[in-house]
Amino acid sequence: MKIGLFTDTYTPQINGVSTSVEMLKRALEKKQNEVYIITVSPDSMKYEIEEDNHIIRIPGIPIGIYDYRLTGIYPVKAVNIIKKLNLDIIHSHTEFGIGTFARLMAFQLDIPLVHTYHTMYEDYIHYITKGFFDKSSKKIVEYLTLFYCDRTASELIVPTKKTYDLFKEKYKVDKNIHIVPTGIEIDRFYLENIDMNKLKKLQDKYKITAKDFTAIFVGRLAKEKNIMFLIEIIEELKEKIEPLKLLIVGDGPDYEEYAKYIKKHHLEKYIILTGKVPWEEIPYYYHLGKIFLTASTTETQGLTVIEAMASGIPPICIDDESFRNTVVEDLNGYIFKDKPKCKDILYRLYSDPKKLKKISNQARINSETYSSKYYAESILDVYQYAITNYESRLGVIGKIVNKLKGEKDEAGDK
Repeated sequence: MKIGLFTDTYTPQINGVSTSVEMLKRALEKKQNEVYIITVSPDSMKYEIEEDNHIIRIPGIPIGIYDYRLTGIYPVKAVNIIKKLNLDIIHSHTEFGIGTFARLMAFQLDIPLVHTYHTMYEDYIHYITKGFFDKSSKKIVEYLTLFYCDRTASELIVPTKKTYDLFKEKYKVDKNIHIVPTGIEIDRFYLENIDMNKLKKLQDKYKITAKDFTAIFVGRLAKEKNIMFLIEIIEELKEKIEPLKLLIVGDGPDYEEYAKYIKKHHLEKYIILTGKVPWEEIPYYYHLGKIFLTASTTETQGLTVIEAMASGIPPICIDDESFRNTVVEDLNGYIFKDKPKCKDILYRLYSDPKKLKKISNQARINSETYSSKYYAESILDVYQYAITNYESRLGVIGKIVNKLKGEKDEAGDK
């Protein structure tokens, strides 16, 4: 099958969507599919064509939200390239920019469009409005998202029931919605695949020892991730759990705010900000910790939780529907509702190394259900369903026209 994956963000950018698309590409290719990435040039106003890797990067302009860029909705040079690929299906991973382009290409090429909804946009609108017109802006986002997902996609994919409920209960979407949890390349995070010499260098760099009870957070440093909650937890527990540390892995718009807070409250000994970390080195950072800690309520699934589990690091997560299908209380991790509960969980695991070991082992075992292999198989099932249904909607006349077009193309090739 020839597949076009359309996304606004892709490596070398590091975020949940780019990681998901990169992993899906590799997994689909392992199953002998031909996969093309259509994305935005990360820092260039020029087309970048990587023929060996089947990547088409389209010029885009910065929009002021992290390192995202917006392209034109019909870049002619890209259109001419894509027409020659003879794609069987288009799979979009964004609603705007490249997503709109995906919709137009699917219509023009007369092939089905599958769409994965990755981002709860209402939680991010403040980056554009700066606090003004939030209500009206959220309604606009809701309308545009609904229009794209309901009116244009042949099949819609969401990673969790939380997102499924958003479309079915709030947006009232009357179409097929497939719940397919995003997979990861879990073997990247296995301890046996970690270079212990490299890990030791990171331990020395951040002054982390085996005696430290280190919590890890991996993600974007922004308000919607609720990182200040984590910082305050460590601040309140530092006298009770000794030695306690929090390693915050990542970068973002609020990095300086957290750095100033840590310095002002003399928390440098307990809280470490790593800044931006290369994608290929992320597995090593998980293995610096004993637990994974997150208080974000804006995730659609929370891939970092699965990465932590694959690393044998049990997740301690705030009570949010994104995590409930992944984290099983007292089996592979824990869910907390408030600060007292979170602090109680941390102290109990700190006080009971045997319990921590048991939970860590189970986290690693349960992570296997989120492997990229199973994810790719589920996605291919959706593709096949979309293709079958799309053909059935063409009707007799449409099938005859397509057949004649095919015969004409064959005659032209001869």
